[in-house]
Amino acid sequence: MLTVLIRTILLFVVAVVAMRIMGKRQISQLQPFELVIAIMIADLATSPMENIGQPLLYGIVPILALMMLHSAFSIASLKSEKLRGLISGRPSILIKKGVIQETELRNICYDLNDLLEELRASGLENPTDVCTAILETSGKMSVFPHADRRPLTPQDMQIPVQYEGIPLTLVLDGEVQGQNLVTAGLTEAWLNDTLKSYGFHAPKEVLL
Repeated sequence: MLTVLIRTILLFVVAVVAMRIMGKRQISQLQPFELVIAIMIADLATSPMENIGQPLLYGIVPILALMMLHSAFSIASLKSEKLRGLISGRPSILIKKGVIQETELRNICYDLNDLLEELRASGLENPTDVCTAILETSGKMSVFPHADRRPLTPQDMQIPVQYEGIPLTLVLDGEVQGQNLVTAGLTEAWLNDTLKSYGFHAPKEVLL
């Protein structure tokens, strides 16, 4: 039983490290070859867990090989646009200038119900409100309404606005985030004084 536990922990760590090295994309944003590699890594990690008689390296070595293959594909995609299109595919324009592209829908086996569902998820109930809709290589839909149907912005109203900066977490679960204080050009003394003005005696009393 202890052997199974140790093997499971090791393979879990290797699989997590492999996925972390692949990047920070969510599953829905993975390119096709990345999704295939992720599935294969999961399968390779599972096999030695179930079969104690199988050497642990039979799972670890293929996972490492897939990591190197992913790195090779990623580097090649960065250097060659043609190869990038071959490996990851190309975006598909499903609505162009307000007109649904029926031929493109058929080419990628994407039906109208799927299209309407994605438009509704983007806050657009009527396809006539859409100027352009692009199905990205990750499977995510990018939707752009007609210019006269987009929400107003301060720029449209010619209202000047100031740069708001980047929100920084200064206290997280009662722990002072020192690096963020340095980034903001603030000191811990300033933080303590500010917290006291809100009725807190110490950072450990603050959740966020």
